[in-house]
Amino acid sequence: MRLFYDPEISGDFHFLNEQESKHCSKVLRLGNGDEIYLTDGNGNLFRTEIIEIHQKKTVLKILETIPDYGKREYSIHIAIAPTKNSDRTEWFIEKSTEIGIDIITPIICKNSERKVIKSDRLNRVAESAMKQSYKSYHPVIDEQINFDKFIMQDFGEAQKFIAHCEEHNDKIYLGNLLKKEGSYLILIGPEGDFNADEIQMAKDAGFIPVSLGSSRLRTETAGVVACDIVSVINQL
Repeated sequence: MRLFYDPEISGDFHFLNEQESKHCSKVLRLGNGDEIYLTDGNGNLFRTEIIEIHQKKTVLKILETIPDYGKREYSIHIAIAPTKNSDRTEWFIEKSTEIGIDIITPIICKNSERKVIKSDRLNRVAESAMKQSYKSYHPVIDEQINFDKFIMQDFGEAQKFIAHCEEHNDKIYLGNLLKKEGSYLILIGPEGDFNADEIQMAKDAGFIPVSLGSSRLRTETAGVVACDIVSVINQL
C-alpha cells in the first residue's frame, strides 16, 4: 500500500500537492493507471487511481472510500513532558503513532528542562509515522500546557494514571489496572520526574499512581512503553 495524507479530501477527484506529486512521479516512479491510497487522518481511507501524473499536481480519481479503517476499540491520551533533547520527543511521537495513539499533550512541569516546543514539527513527525505504519488516524497534538492547569480539566470517563519514579507502596503495574476497550489518560513526567507536590496534586485529581515495570525509563521510553502496554492489554 502506498499511503498519502491530506486532511481535506472530498468529491470524486483529488489533487496531490507539489511535494506529494513529486514523490509519486520522481521517487516512486508511478504512472497513469496506478493505484494509491489516501487518508484524511480522521479514519477514512480512499483507494484512488492516478489519471494524470505530474510532478507539480497529480490528479487522482477516488474509486472507493473505506470509513473507520483500522479503528481501535479504545482511545489513549498521553500527557508527557517534552525532553531537553527535542529529538527524543520526536522519537516518542513517531513510535507512539506507529503503535496507535489518539491525543498527545505536552505538559510543562516544575522539573521540565524544555519549556517550549514546536507543535508544527511534531505534527510533521506524526504525519510521516502515520503514513509509514498505514494508519488512517492522525493523532491530535495539543499545544503545550502547564501541569497544574492540565490536571484540573474534566476528562470524562477516562481511566487516569500517573507514572512516576518515586518509591511508593501504592504503585501498581499499569497493565494490571487497565479495563479493556476504555479511554485512558496517562501522565509521563520530565527527566527529573514529577516532584512530590505534582504527584499529590495528580492523586487529588483522581489520577492513580502506576509502575511501568521494574526498569527506570527515560521520559520518551516511558511514553512508548505506556502506549504499548495499553495496546497489548487490548489485544488479549
